[in-house]
Amino acid sequence: MAENKEKLFDMFPPVTTEEWMAKINVDLKGADFNKKLVWRTNEGFNVMPFYRKEDIEGLPSVGSMPGQFPYVRGTRTDNDWLIRQQIIGSSAAEINANAKHAIDKGVESVGICLCHDLGAADLAAVLEGIDLAKIEVNVNCCPSKAVEVARALVALVEKAGAAETFRGSIGFNPFKRLLKRGLEFPKDLKATAVEVYEAVKLVAGLRCFAVDSFMLNNAGAYITQELGYALAWGAEWMTLLTEAGLDACEVNSRIKFNMGISSNYFMELAKFRAARMLWAEIVKAYGVAEECCKIAIHAVTSQFNMTVYDAHVNLLRSMTETMSAALAGVDSIETLPFDLQYKTPDEFSERIARNQQHLLREESHLDKVVDPAGGSYYIETLTSSIAAQAWKLFNEVEDNGGFYAMLSKGEIQAKVNESGVKRHLDVARRKEILLGTNQYPNVNEMALDKIEKDGCACSCGCSEAADGAVAYLNFDRAASQFEQLRLDTERAANRPKVFMLTIGNLAMRLARAQFSGNFFGCAGYEIVDNNGFASVKEGVDAAVAQGADVVVLCSSDDEYAEYAPEAFKELAGRAEFVVAGAPACMDDLKAQGIENFIHVRVNVLDTLVAFNAKLLK
Repeated sequence: MAENKEKLFDMFPPVTTEEWMAKINVDLKGADFNKKLVWRTNEGFNVMPFYRKEDIEGLPSVGSMPGQFPYVRGTRTDNDWLIRQQIIGSSAAEINANAKHAIDKGVESVGICLCHDLGAADLAAVLEGIDLAKIEVNVNCCPSKAVEVARALVALVEKAGAAETFRGSIGFNPFKRLLKRGLEFPKDLKATAVEVYEAVKLVAGLRCFAVDSFMLNNAGAYITQELGYALAWGAEWMTLLTEAGLDACEVNSRIKFNMGISSNYFMELAKFRAARMLWAEIVKAYGVAEECCKIAIHAVTSQFNMTVYDAHVNLLRSMTETMSAALAGVDSIETLPFDLQYKTPDEFSERIARNQQHLLREESHLDKVVDPAGGSYYIETLTSSIAAQAWKLFNEVEDNGGFYAMLSKGEIQAKVNESGVKRHLDVARRKEILLGTNQYPNVNEMALDKIEKDGCACSCGCSEAADGAVAYLNFDRAASQFEQLRLDTERAANRPKVFMLTIGNLAMRLARAQFSGNFFGCAGYEIVDNNGFASVKEGVDAAVAQGADVVVLCSSDDEYAEYAPEAFKELAGRAEFVVAGAPACMDDLKAQGIENFIHVRVNVLDTLVAFNAKLLK
């Protein structure tokens, strides 16, 4: 049988890259290959339309196995990631009850935030009845409380006799205030870090030095930015603590990378592979054994691309994000509830978030194969390209004094914010699509009543303003400006009505009516579509009779020269007049007083903001 299969493959002669290119150029019919088929990524490199075996020759991942240095294919020989859930509650008893419930439903790792005036003294009540030998426990608190919380957790672990098997973390992140509010950590950073280590050192599985690069992800950082800065952040911990006299291998065993996951499926998969490879090389430079060079990665789905409107689409986004992280072989994953952006997640949304991972594991069996993308020409090339860009950024940070030095000047925050501004602009122009927000909105959905106020409840001062603060991260989500637009519409005394004056060429009027409905629907306006009118006057009369605030002329470019001036004159200022498209006669129409044109090249957000200013009362 094997011989027969081999013969079948031998029937197909090898095809060279040149032959592929010749065929592609024929099909392109003179169009430019690079413009039509080559994708220039925001990460700073090109993605080709196809890859071949020669593209991955010599890459470090080729020929390596999971569990082998430099760990690009995984730090383990299995893919048993842990399912994590952030446990919410306003009291120790409530958090404890919710944690037990989540564990009963299949959660293997819990995140605990000691907020709402909870502290180290409450930790025993929070963890009462939870098997610390089996369940991973990750405690987040204000950095100033980290030492006492660490001591309390270690005492509980030792009391439970779980010091040898316990897995978990204390999220000591003294850079949080700099990232969130441009404010320095109020204590001596190195001394406090050493204190934290001294508190946890007797429990080998307790990590305490956080690299919370998900914060950069949530601020709109590009993939290579998050990875490059995360590596620099981790290197800052390595340098700080080895200079304090700690062993490099021991320091690495205490670092936890908490990384975000964007919706760029293949690139995120490649990012985690690149992270393992690059971090292994960084740690090895400290002169430790290869076995000590493994990275610990927790992945959490992105908040940057979550939406308030059409919130169930968040389930689709988080599912692909979770899948990319699972296939990439991270250690644990937290899938955020779909309603997180407008309310405290309830039992339903938390159950769905848990079950997203259960589906990937129990029904899709993603835990059965380690690094299934290994050997893929595309993924291996992406891994190499992302690694190269992230390494370049890492070296730039090191050349400028290191992560902490740049952070203290607000330079990293400013760079990430620049990316966030670019991404918001791409969303405004529909170069980056958020379904249900800037494309195909549910125009009749109302969200104002479902939004609950939220804010920081940790009492750590991370939300306070202060003189002398440097630049800090802007966490506005990609959808935030469009959502503000729709909320303004909801708050207004009137809901603008947009009337489609469809006339002329059937195919063009239908296509442009659909485009225009999606366009104005992004502002939450009422859309009145029509099958078509026999005359311009008939359409205008119908629009006026229905009390239209905006009349959109939908026809073909050739017909606009006739229909647009007639409709504009007939409407006589009784409503805003818009032409759907960018016809060749646009300049002539503008000369006649027609100002509003909507098409694929306009800034959707800016256009709708201008209409809101005119129409809302």
